[in-house]
Amino acid sequence: MKVLFVCTGNTCRSVMAEAIFNNYCKEKDICAFSAGLSIIPNSEASQNAIEVIQKNLNVNINNRKAVQINEKIIENSDLILVMTAYIKDMIKQHFPKYSDKVFVINDYIGVSGDISDPFGGNIEVYQNTFFELKNKIFLLIGKIKEDKGIFK
Repeated sequence: MKVLFVCTGNTCRSVMAEAIFNNYCKEKDICAFSAGLSIIPNSEASQNAIEVIQKNLNVNINNRKAVQINEKIIENSDLILVMTAYIKDMIKQHFPKYSDKVFVINDYIGVSGDISDPFGGNIEVYQNTFFELKNKIFLLIGKIKEDKGIFK
């Protein structure tokens, strides 16, 4: 199973979500990757995202380049989880035949609201976003395991 996380620029939220998911989901054949709705070409993960991931997960994302979402990425994803309702709407508008696998992450796990964008914020803002994502991803991993009948 391939889980795709999508935010706006693929330098903060989705990159952190990808790292968190892949760090904590130990199920064989389930992995995450990420992309952005509207990236700046050749952009990399933000410095604060790099620091928060290194500090909390001991994972190095220093050279992580932003990836522009496209039809091939969407087609090859089993589940597409976005940070906001706006991003969901844009993906559904541009790639309507894949609408059935696009969800706001919070909606998918049964909570309301969007994941706020830490871009431009200080390290504490990124740390808060990290812990928000981590908590949501723990719920997500549990839901995926339940949906797939994995009980460990």
